[in-house]
Formats: sequence, structure tokens, C-alpha cells
Amino acid sequence: MANKSSFLTLITILSLFSVAATGRFITTTSPSISDGVNDGDRGILPFNPFYTSSLEECEQTYGFMPCTTTAFGNVFLIIVYGYLMYLAATYLSAGSELLLQILGPGLVGGLCLPALGALPDAMLILVSGLSGSTATAQDQVSVGMGLLAGSTVMLLTSIWGTCIIVGKCDLQNSVAQDNKDTKGFNLIGSGVSTDIWTSYSAMIMAISVLPFIVVQFPQILHSTSGRHAAVLVALVLSVSLLIAYCLYQVYQPTLQKRHLDFAKHKHVRSRILKFLKKRALGRLVDSNGEPNREVLLKLFNSIDVNQDGSLSVPELRALVVGMQLYEINLNEDDAVTKVMKDFDTSENNEVEFDEFVTGVGRWLDEAKGFKKTTSLAGPDTLKYVHDYYEETKKEHDLLGDQTHDDEDEEGVDDPRTTTIKAVLLLVLGTVIAAVFADPLVDVVDNFSAATGIPSFFISFIALPLATNSSEAVSAIIFATRKKQRSASLTFSELYGAVTMNNVLCLSVFLALVYVRGLTWDFSSEVLVILIVCIVMGVFGSCRTTFPLWTSFLAFLLYPFSLALVYVLDHVYGWS
Repeated sequence: MANKSSFLTLITILSLFSVAATGRFITTTSPSISDGVNDGDRGILPFNPFYTSSLEECEQTYGFMPCTTTAFGNVFLIIVYGYLMYLAATYLSAGSELLLQILGPGLVGGLCLPALGALPDAMLILVSGLSGSTATAQDQVSVGMGLLAGSTVMLLTSIWGTCIIVGKCDLQNSVAQDNKDTKGFNLIGSGVSTDIWTSYSAMIMAISVLPFIVVQFPQILHSTSGRHAAVLVALVLSVSLLIAYCLYQVYQPTLQKRHLDFAKHKHVRSRILKFLKKRALGRLVDSNGEPNREVLLKLFNSIDVNQDGSLSVPELRALVVGMQLYEINLNEDDAVTKVMKDFDTSENNEVEFDEFVTGVGRWLDEAKGFKKTTSLAGPDTLKYVHDYYEETKKEHDLLGDQTHDDEDEEGVDDPRTTTIKAVLLLVLGTVIAAVFADPLVDVVDNFSAATGIPSFFISFIALPLATNSSEAVSAIIFATRKKQRSASLTFSELYGAVTMNNVLCLSVFLALVYVRGLTWDFSSEVLVILIVCIVMGVFGSCRTTFPLWTSFLAFLLYPFSLALVYVLDHVYGWS
């Protein structure tokens, strides 16, 4: 921490020298001297990174922050302020993780973490539309739109593709094998697999672009009226989606646990059927497709039943334990209770033979509904019982067992100290983001004025590197663990970050446009966001395994997005 503080101090001191860049440099052809053919001012090169007009002066943010009108000076300040915004994002991320250890998921994971992750972006968007007059705000608000579009595109293209490459494992039966990477850069034979909840996150991300579509309706209809009303409707929709997304995040762990418990019970049933089929001396069903009572009687008697010919809880427990269902992290007591409930229709905590036959028949009927084959060869049960087992196992794997992980999380030794540290990190990150957001927006605007490069492209490329770098590095590092569990968390984090951009940051942006009466004229930028979010959202929601070749498609979307905005804006004049 001391080294980091010294580095910050050095950067701050060096940045003060950039004020000297506002001085005027003498060129070989003096601007004050005419050669008799050209005017004096025309002797200056169209682009000189060290030149500043004597009539143009930069305005210091807060009255003391350094500023410059030269290109190189502004590049330096962008690096300085960008690094400070990166520190803010890092502190917010670290504080959020500590807070999560103390309070757990739910309210913290659902509300605090997503909002804090999007805070640096939201700050930059907010200050881009608050500065100066309406005309100034209209000019600077393109910085906010560039950041919003750039963050979304960067996370879903370059970072998404990088996570595929560093997290790839060997694919077997279209499923990535944990910690097994022997096929190298095989475009088809290696990749990553995620759980079904990650697919839901991708679907939610695709839905979160609805406010962009609503606010674009007047432009789509080529109408100049109703634009202010469209902004208000889009704002209401965006806030509503934000609230709905936060509520989903709060209740999602509980929902996931219920689905996982149900999948485990189905897996136990399918395993018992497979076990019975293996031990049966004959077919489990007769020629009419009904349970074969003679075969089932032999099976029932082969189990250690009571003297009265019934099956009790201890015998069921022995049966479940004997199947060794270690791969699904099973709670054996809970499994026995649910199996007993399926069989024990008389509710006397014992299973008679007739109840056993009825229960097995009901399970077999359920297994037939899961068959992959189009037809059954007579009463042959082997195929669809096997398919039922494989399908339930796959369903469990897709849900992702939160408690089944080799890396046990350590408890917090000193909750009070950890809480204080978390709060201090969150406060520090918030203060840094709030203080340096405005100077960074001003510097981007000054650099745009000095170079003639539209501020949108500067903010599209440079600012996301500062505000989203901590999330990107965290996602990439987590992907290197090469497990389905870590891959699921990695891509869920990426989809979640983009969703928060589409609802929280867009809500801030729309509120600025509506309150300040600004003009919404970002058709090309919105189109890029829609294309990337919908393509990657639909792609991520339709599959859970991503071969290596998918990463290169993601990479290509980044230059495509930049080129599309440039062509639409500067060739077709959309904005």
C-alpha cells in the first residue's frame, strides 16, 4: 500500500507539470509572420501535438486540477485520471468482496455488488451531462455514450473471448472436462462449459436492451416529435428493469437451491431405477407395459426388508448409501426422506410391496417421458432407463452445484475488522470515482478538441480500460481455474456487468437527457449496443458449451463495432 501511495503521489506531482503544456511553442514558420503569400496563421501545421492557440485556454476543474490544450498533455492526463478511476474500481471491487464474505449473497450480492460495480461508469456518465450549459452538456454527453457502448462491447467481445481461451478444457460429449486441457488450440475439441443459470443471465442481458429500442422509436419512425416523451418512457422502463433485475439477484440463490434439490431427487430416482434394472432377473415391465410383479417381488425380497415384509427408513438409507452418489454432493438423510415420501402412500414410515410396485411403476412412467429414442422395442426398459439416468445427471450438472467445489471458502476470522476495512475501501473508491470523474471527462473533451478525433471514439476505446479493468482482470483470472463452476461465475459476471450498464448506467444517462432537455441523437451507438448484446445474449442463452472457435467470433465483433459507428456517423451522417 505504501508503494502504491508513493506512486500516486509521484503521478500527481508529474501531472502538475502538464500545465506548462499550455504555453506556446515557436514553429519554424512563425504564425505571426507572413511570407507575402500565406497569412501568418496558415503557416502552422493542421495538427501539432505541442501547439496551443493563444486565444484558447483550458479551464481547470474545481479551479485547481491541472489541464492542457495540447494532445500529448491530454494523453498524459487521461492516463493519470484513468489510473485513478481504475484504483476506484479496484477499491470498490475489493470492498464488495469483503462485504460479501460478511453478509453473504442475497441483498448484498443482488443489490450492492452490481450497483457498486457499475458506479465508476455511472459517475462518468453523470458528470458528462452535468457540466456547464446545455450546449456544453450536449457536447460532452457523447463521452458518456462512448463509455457506455465501449464498456458493453469490450466486455462481450475481447474479454469474453479471452476468458474462452484461458479457461478452455477438453470437450467430451460436448461438455468441458474440469482441469483437463490436452488438445491445445483445437477449435472444436476444446472450450468451456457453463451451467444453465449462466444461460439465464445471458437471456436477461439480451432483454435489458429494451429501453434502447424504446428511446429509438422516434428516430426509427423518422419523427422529430415525441423524442422527449420517448426518453421518459425509456427511463421508466429502464428503472423498472433495474428493480426487477436486483430482485432476481436477491432471490436467485434461493431459486437455484430449489431447482438443484429437485434435480438431485430426480437423479436419485434415476439411479435407483438403474440399480434395480441391473439387479433384476428379468424385465421390470411385462408385455403390457405394466410393472412386472414377479420380478419386482424378487428385487423387493433381495433388499434387507423387515421381518413383516416391509421396507423401513434404515433399509432405504442403506440402499441409497450403497449406490455411492458422491458426484452430486448428496444429503443422504434428505434423499432418504424424499424417496420414502414417493413410496410411502400410507404414511406409516414403511414401504409395503404394493407401495413399492406402485412407486417403481410411477418412476418408470416418468423415465419414459425422458427417452431420446423415437420408439421402444416392446417392453425393453434398458434404453429409456439409461437415457433417464443420463438426462437427470446432465440436468444436475447444468444447474451447477454451489456446494460441490474442491476449494472450501474460509470463514472470516475477525468480522468487525473485515467490515471496517470493507466500508473504508467502498468509501475510498466512491470518493475517488466522484472526484476524478469530472476531470477525466474534461480531459477527454480537451483531447478531442486538440486532435479533432470525436470524443466518442476516445471514450469508447480508452475509458472502459479504466473503469472495467478490475472486472476484466478478475474474470480472466477466475477463468484460468479451468472448471465449469469457475467458468459459470466468470461469464455470469460479464453478463451481469453488461446488464447493469444497460439498466443502471442507461437510467442515469436517460435521466440526464430528460432533465436537462438534451437531444437524443445516438442512433449508430445504440445500434452497436443492440447488435453486440443481442448476438452474444442469444448465443449465450441457447447453449452452455462454447468451443474455442467462438472466441474468435467474439473478437471480430470489436473492430466491427468501431467500423460500424464510424461508417454510420461519418459516411451516412446518422449523428
